[in-house]
Amino acid sequence: MTMKASTTDQSGGNTMQGVALMAVAMLMLPCMDAIAKYMATFADMSPGQVTFYRFFFQVVCTIPLIFTAAGAATLRPKQPWLNLLRGAIHGAASLLFFAAVKYMPLADVFAIYFVEPFILTAMSAAFLGDKVGWRRWLAIVVGFGGALIVIQPSFILFGWTALLPVACAFLYSIYLFMNRAIGDADSPLTMQTIAGFGGTIFMGAALFIGDTAGIADFAPSLPTSVFTLVLLVILGALSGYAHMLVVRAFRMAPLSLLAPFQYFEIISATVLGYAIFGDFPTPSKWLGIAIIVASGLFIIWREHKSRKVEADIAFE
Repeated sequence: MTMKASTTDQSGGNTMQGVALMAVAMLMLPCMDAIAKYMATFADMSPGQVTFYRFFFQVVCTIPLIFTAAGAATLRPKQPWLNLLRGAIHGAASLLFFAAVKYMPLADVFAIYFVEPFILTAMSAAFLGDKVGWRRWLAIVVGFGGALIVIQPSFILFGWTALLPVACAFLYSIYLFMNRAIGDADSPLTMQTIAGFGGTIFMGAALFIGDTAGIADFAPSLPTSVFTLVLLVILGALSGYAHMLVVRAFRMAPLSLLAPFQYFEIISATVLGYAIFGDFPTPSKWLGIAIIVASGLFIIWREHKSRKVEADIAFE
């Protein structure tokens, strides 16, 4: 009985570690999006080109880890095509998101994008058998309501551009779902490196097609200064390392539990939007942020409580 309780405690500990990794990653990723917005607005670089560099420098930043920490054999994944497909899907999602942040405030884009946890939770319940109780569903709904309070998206205000984060949310849900569905056949480092290749190839083709068609948001360009080059390298590093945390988190905790923690992105997005682009949060935005954080903390508490009950029952 003691051994069984120990196993349960270890499982609960892994789950909470997964939650912590997800929360950290979600606070990091908006920094990447702020860089993308800066490049598109101040450095006059097209969203398509920014997205290409995002994946190209992801590969540049993860390959050294392959050779120094994991070994060259790690570049031979057990599921290469699925990981390349993950990268291509992620590339398409990132392109839509970067195009949206070029024209809209960061917080607005995130507020619309947060239909994604609904999609992901539904997919995890339908296809992976994750158990989603009514309290967790309620916390997700409350968190989503908080995101809407931060910024009330308006189709009249933003036009068709407001639909870009919705399309991004759908594609990103598929990407995250594949993280869990692929399982642990390959390490997170391998998955992100190969996905980086997939995203780079996809965006290279998208840039060529878009530029040939004369679409301004696909115009190719090179960094115009050392500063912009450094920003692009940081962009790739953040994307690669933060998503490694996401992959690791999804191996340690259920999708339905981790999905609401994506709301934490709105915190960094709001702060960066004010600090860099002058979008000062109104009182209603701070109220929305408080609701988002509260819903995430409630889910942590519920998960900790349920794990403790399971451990007590196993011990008895």
